[in-house]
Amino acid sequence: MLLKGIFWGSLGALAWTHVGYPLAAAGLARTRPRPVRKDDITPEVTVIVPAHDEAAVIEEKLENLLSLDYPADRFSVLVASDASTDGMDELVLAAAENQPRIRLLACPRGGKLAAMNRAVPETNGEIVAFTDANATWEPGALRKLVRSFADPEVGYVCGQLRLQAPDGSNREGLYWRYEMWLRRSESAIGSITGGNGSIYAVRRSDYVTHRFGHDLGLPDAMVKRGRRAVYEPEALAFEQPPPELEDEYGRKVRMFPWAWQHLVEGRMLSGVTPLYLAELLSHRVLRYSTGVLHVALFVSSLVLARQGGVYAAAFAAQLAWLALAAAGRLRLPVPLAGLAYYYALVTWATLVSLVRYLRHGVPPVWEKAAGTR
Repeated sequence: MLLKGIFWGSLGALAWTHVGYPLAAAGLARTRPRPVRKDDITPEVTVIVPAHDEAAVIEEKLENLLSLDYPADRFSVLVASDASTDGMDELVLAAAENQPRIRLLACPRGGKLAAMNRAVPETNGEIVAFTDANATWEPGALRKLVRSFADPEVGYVCGQLRLQAPDGSNREGLYWRYEMWLRRSESAIGSITGGNGSIYAVRRSDYVTHRFGHDLGLPDAMVKRGRRAVYEPEALAFEQPPPELEDEYGRKVRMFPWAWQHLVEGRMLSGVTPLYLAELLSHRVLRYSTGVLHVALFVSSLVLARQGGVYAAAFAAQLAWLALAAAGRLRLPVPLAGLAYYYALVTWATLVSLVRYLRHGVPPVWEKAAGTR
């Protein structure tokens, strides 16, 4: 009975987080939407760029921000340098001599989150926006990002990141588009459960200084403050994806310990509405537990397969999926092999990152993703 309970529990949890919940969220978004009031407003904005040793891209980044379609007297740029040693600070200071809207905040080495927490008190505007040094914003991105702040309930807005190769070709896979579709549904029913570091903004009065990452921490904090965290798909940022899927796996392993820390130590599930609690459990808790769930499903189905029926079929299906992932690893031209391999990498990353978090906690500093500059 115990093995059967593990089998059906893990199978049901995986089916819910990957299929059931996205469909339920999409259904709620169509039948019970909560529209966001938008207007072409131009509040005073400071765009914060946390950076460590980004000399190779910082000048291009500053040029991109200064060319945005937004009143020049209504926004400024603050580069929060996390103890850069590659000459980046000197490049920022040189740019600031010609453009007073640019400022440099030199921080001691403490990591991305520490740099952002130091930078926010140095701003005065109504809105603080954040972006990575290797992200390029579409000209109208800032104007589109802030228009949702016309709704007094909105405290956080996340734009859309598109993955684009140097030749301009789109590199968004099926899994990425699926995530963006789910994010749109969550925004429509209330608040998103996670953002991305390439393009987002928050009311300065609602900014929360904590030791957890912004991607999960700020949307959760907004809901606890009675605000909404919403998604604005028309506010576009572009990044170069890692050249290989294995590089993306390494990035996930570095990122996921922060998610585990927020789940375990951040009291993420307390003080939120019942609907948002269901979103967090369905999209975040179960999603980050997929590695554990797949191990439980595989082991239980392996033992139960001798009974035949659904258990043998489930075990065979898992072996077939692993074979498909292996074909993707070998770059064989097999339909869905690339998707299977990507899913296997991300799933394994959740498990590896959990072990690393339990053994070492979270690293205070971050590394640049290979091939994305």
